Formats: sequence, C-alpha cells, structure tokens
Amino acid sequence: MAQLSDDCFAFGGPLMTMDQALATLAGRLQPMTEIETTTLDAARGRILAEPMVAPMSVPPHDNVAVDGYAFRHADLAAAGETRFRIVARAAAGHPALRPIGAGEAARVFTGAVLPDAADTVAMQEDCRSEADVVIVPPGLKRGANRRKAGEDIEQGRTILPAGRRLRAQDIGLAASVGFAHLPVYRPLSVAVFSTGDEIVDPGKPLAKGKIYDANRHMLIALLRGLGFVVRDLGILPDRREVMIDALRDAAEADDALVTSGGMSTGDEDHVRAAVEVLGSLHFWRLAIRPGRPVALGQVLGKAFVGLPGNPVAAMVTFLRFARPMLLRLAGAGEVEPIHFRVRAAFDYKKKEGRREFLRARLAASAGDLPIAHKFARDGAGILTSLVEADGLVELPEDLTFLAAGTPVDFIPFSEVVG
Repeated sequence: MAQLSDDCFAFGGPLMTMDQALATLAGRLQPMTEIETTTLDAARGRILAEPMVAPMSVPPHDNVAVDGYAFRHADLAAAGETRFRIVARAAAGHPALRPIGAGEAARVFTGAVLPDAADTVAMQEDCRSEADVVIVPPGLKRGANRRKAGEDIEQGRTILPAGRRLRAQDIGLAASVGFAHLPVYRPLSVAVFSTGDEIVDPGKPLAKGKIYDANRHMLIALLRGLGFVVRDLGILPDRREVMIDALRDAAEADDALVTSGGMSTGDEDHVRAAVEVLGSLHFWRLAIRPGRPVALGQVLGKAFVGLPGNPVAAMVTFLRFARPMLLRLAGAGEVEPIHFRVRAAFDYKKKEGRREFLRARLAASAGDLPIAHKFARDGAGILTSLVEADGLVELPEDLTFLAAGTPVDFIPFSEVVG
C-alpha cells in the first residue's frame, strides 16, 4: 500500500483560506487503499474503485407502460373508432407467442414485452371489448404507452463513476443491469486516541480536576459514519515513550491516525514530540472560526491529523477539513458537502478574511427559503450547541456584516454526519 511522502503536508505560509487548504490537499493526496470486491448487500457506504459500464440496456426491450391493448398504429382508422381482433396475450415475464398482423391486437399488461410488429398501446379503460374484438377510440399517437428499450440506460453507458460513495439508489442501479458484485476500495482504517492525564472514559468515577473524554467518542462516531474501520486506542498517558510506542503500533496497522487537543508545546504535551520522532508534523493555520491550527503530518508514512481540543472546533474542522481529506485518501471523488440556501434570522458582524461557521436551527418560512436561527451561545466548548443545531451557516471570507433576511449557505448535519 502506498505511503505519504515526508513533505506531503509541509506548509509554512500565512493563514490559508478553507478553499486554498482543500485545493492543496486535493493536489497532494492519492487514494491509499487496495481494491476488493463486495456483494450488493454489503456495498452501501463503500467507495467504488472503478467506473461501472452497463453491459445491457434498461429496459432491455420495448415494453408496455399500462394494461391495455397493443397494435400497429398504421392500422388505426383516420377518423372514428377502430375494431381489432384480439389474437395474442402478453404479461410481464410472458411474451406474446406471435407477432401482430394487420387489424390485430394483443391483450397486454404493464411491464410485458411489446409484441413484435406492435408499436402503440391503448389503455384498457379507454377501450371496449366484445368477445375476441377490442374497439379502440381515435386520437392515439404513434408509440403511446410504449417504453422503448434503453429508455433508462443504454448499453455501454457509464452508470456509476469511480470514487462514488455508494447509496441505496446506486446499488439498485447496479443491480438493474445485472451486477451482483462491485469493485470497491478497502475501507480506510483509522486509529483514534486521546491524550492527557485529566481525561477519563465515560462510566468511570470522575475525580476532581478530571473531565470525561467526549471528543474521542464523537470522532469515532463521525469516522464510522463515513464507512471507515476505526480502532480505538483509548486514552494515552502523558508519557513520551508510551506515546511513541502506541503511535508506532498504530502506524503499522492503520492508514491514518486522528486525535484532538494536546498539540501545544508545554512540558506535559508529548504528542508533537512523539509524532516528530516517527515522522513529521506541520501546523496549518486555517483562516476559519471556530478552529485553531490543524496539525497534519505523517507517522511512518501514514497520515496524522491533530484537531483542536474544543469540541465544537474539533467537529467543525473535522467536517470541513479532515472529512474531505480522509475521504479523498479513501478513494472518494466528490468530497465536498452540498450547501443549501437559507435566510438568516439574525444580524452578525464578522472579521474580514476569515470563514466562519455558525450553529443554527432551521424553521419553516412562508417565503422562498427556510429561516436559520443562530444558536445564542457560540463558544467553541459548548457541545450542546451541536446537539440543538440542525447544521452550520457558512459565511465567506469577504463578508463583514450579515443583515437579518440575507440568504446564506447552510450545511445540514444530515449532509455530513452519517
């Protein structure tokens, strides 16, 4: 499996905009996972490794769109009703046994193969039947109620591109042309850990000066929602040698390592030193809020991502920076979330040159766009704001004042959180 170059994440410039950072990563990262084959039932959420080309057309033959009667349009009377003799029957999975001749019709049902020589179908509720004769009204256009072969998919067409994260409808499309297995990238394996003697796992007693480890469990859930295989390394003690050994073991077993916090240069912050013993580390100063510098590096050739310690900053930088980076590393093509337009219900002043993310709830509106209500407390440590918000209002770098009623971009959590 390919490894990152030592200087893959090297960057020593000034503040980077979000777009610059993502473009830089896109130019430096290549998928690092091998290809394997999976069944359709196990394919949801996996990343397609090769383009899928339709080996057949869908539908594979002209077929009937309604219950009714099939005949040759050329046999219709120019004016008035036309009488056809019923000479055949066709149902889904049971084609007619003979072609349709002059003055003849076939009784047909939805989904049936259109009988040979027939080109038009009259709905049964528009017709009258008498024994073996059907009476068809005038005015039908040639090809009425007929589905042509290849109407949905033409043979030889690329139906799914490489890099697609497979959804239920993608799997249904693959099944419709006969694929029982799909080539996908092996899931990215990500090791997640926390550091700090003050961190305690939930469920254990909490002594004075201790806090429960929320970020690690949040990150594990985010990563698993992307279809990655996650290894929980737990809480690493603030001892350099122990941390070096743990990072070495993780780099030998996994494709990427992710943590949050503990990246300063204090006497008790050993993550940076441990990473640099085994590889390299670079701090990317992103012009965003919330979010401090994000640490990117490599440990024995495997990607290392150090996110801010405040939970809101950790989640925002994960969703808008680490998520697209890791998806690209895993082989995904489209990694940017869809932005939706909403209308702000608040005034807001911001610093120029910085992209900001505001937590907001949506409300229905009698107008053209939903209304976004900003969460009142916007501190980077207020985890409840992520729970009570529907997503993030994303404000561009050049904006300095947002007036209530202005349309803004909104990323719903449902778009980026699995």
